Amino acid sequence: MNHIRRRMIIVLATAVAIVLAFGITEKTGSSLSCVEAAGRPVEIESCLISGTDVVCQLSAGSVPASDDGKFYVFANEVYQDGPTGDVVATVKAGKSVSVSFPLNYNSAESNLSRKFLIAVKRGGQMLQVSDEHYITNPEAIAAHTSARMNVGIKGILPDTTKLANGELEDLGIQQVVYNMSVDEICSDASVPGAITYDYNGKTYYFDGTIISNYDALVKHLNRLGIQVTLVILNDGKGEYSKDLIHPLSQDGTECPGYALNVTDEAGTNHLKAIGAFLGQRYSGSTGCGQVDNWIVGNEVNARTSWWYTSSTSLEVNVNTYVKAFRIIYNEMKSMNANVRIYNSIDQEWNRKSNPGSFLAKEYLDRFNYYMNREGNIDWGLSYHPYNSPLYDPYAWNGPAVWVKESITTPYITMQNIDILIDYMHQSQFLNPAGEVRSISIAEIGYTSSFGDEAQEASIAYGYLKAASLPDVDSFILFRQTDDAHEMESNLALGLDDLNGKQKPAYEIYKDLGTANEPLAKARASEIIGMDIDKMIGENIVWTRGGDGVVH
Repeated sequence: MNHIRRRMIIVLATAVAIVLAFGITEKTGSSLSCVEAAGRPVEIESCLISGTDVVCQLSAGSVPASDDGKFYVFANEVYQDGPTGDVVATVKAGKSVSVSFPLNYNSAESNLSRKFLIAVKRGGQMLQVSDEHYITNPEAIAAHTSARMNVGIKGILPDTTKLANGELEDLGIQQVVYNMSVDEICSDASVPGAITYDYNGKTYYFDGTIISNYDALVKHLNRLGIQVTLVILNDGKGEYSKDLIHPLSQDGTECPGYALNVTDEAGTNHLKAIGAFLGQRYSGSTGCGQVDNWIVGNEVNARTSWWYTSSTSLEVNVNTYVKAFRIIYNEMKSMNANVRIYNSIDQEWNRKSNPGSFLAKEYLDRFNYYMNREGNIDWGLSYHPYNSPLYDPYAWNGPAVWVKESITTPYITMQNIDILIDYMHQSQFLNPAGEVRSISIAEIGYTSSFGDEAQEASIAYGYLKAASLPDVDSFILFRQTDDAHEMESNLALGLDDLNGKQKPAYEIYKDLGTANEPLAKARASEIIGMDIDKMIGENIVWTRGGDGVVH
């Protein structure tokens, strides 16, 4: 739902000024053609960094026949399919095999973000006999293991023109989310003040002015004790980031967000460098500030809005996203072991309001399928459980047609968020340690367009519901100040109005999570007409008839 994009960096630059005023690789032989495997009897059980090497554990119920009795380990870039990349190791075939090869970290032959597969030579041809598998412990080589700033779930999308006015401190904000587009940060050698970054044998450039603005923002928030989450976007407009636009996003369609290019060498290598650069710079150990959480894209199931490609295939879109996610995850975790990387989906669980989108549930399921198949990692889920319709003012009493207490519900909002939580408790969704993944409500908001009281009670209900769920690690309110464009759709989501006046919702949000929380609960209970602790504690779900339209 996030509408703020290109003007953000202009505002950020202004805000920063205010803040500063205050204080042996073997190539595949060209004579060997590749053929498709009839079956894949070999399983890559793990690919783990050990010292300067990668160690893969292989198993096979039956050893596939071959010309020479060997397994060939191929290291492919994400855009390569089949046994077409580099042969990084060979080993005698067997039912249980361990094989190792150099990681080659920070070199042109780096295997950090490549995918591996096993092939055998049969009839002079290479035959793939395993699925692909990625390295799943990139944190093993991390130079930094910065302690996370986990201080609480209360968050907000800040108005960066107000960074110095004390509202964030007054509200007791513990987390902030902000957007970063690759368009903004990429540069080249011709730009004055460009930051030079050498990675994997190539030189990349970042805009020194833009990056210094982010440095100042992150450091300012850190000084306030606020945990920072940045969302990586691709607006598709930057002069120096054209190689990062997916070919399927280049049909001329105007969208606020485009899929990242993982189809060729230039785009893939550039994305690796961006992940490494950001992971290192904002590790909390370089003097540039600490970003604990990164979200790859925004509501990526909303294809025609935030992760645009011209393909309507779920498989194509998820596969593209997974490849970009893997790169960013491995590159960032290799710099800071404690950083968390999240995907991002919206509230349209089983119903899509836009036919160009994908259902959140089906997208999540397919994403998780690839993560398990290609090596389970500790990814996090960023979920946006807005009301449906978005402008519906009643977080505690949604339309019965859209909010149901079953897995078939059209939408998952804060009312039935427990459905999502239970879903993520399934064994196939657990992280490598067998634990429920971090779930971030990284964007949620409630309008005052139909009265201040509804916004007050909705914010209290949403926050308290989130706080009652141990698996939810953030509740980030969208937004600090109303946005005029959003208000045209009855989305007056800010705690401050356009004139800077604090709404009643400001005070109730301020009290939540503090010694004054009983006052907020009493106020919300009065508006709702039921004790809010009872409603949340007993999971009482009210719904109303009709189509959800507020008249």
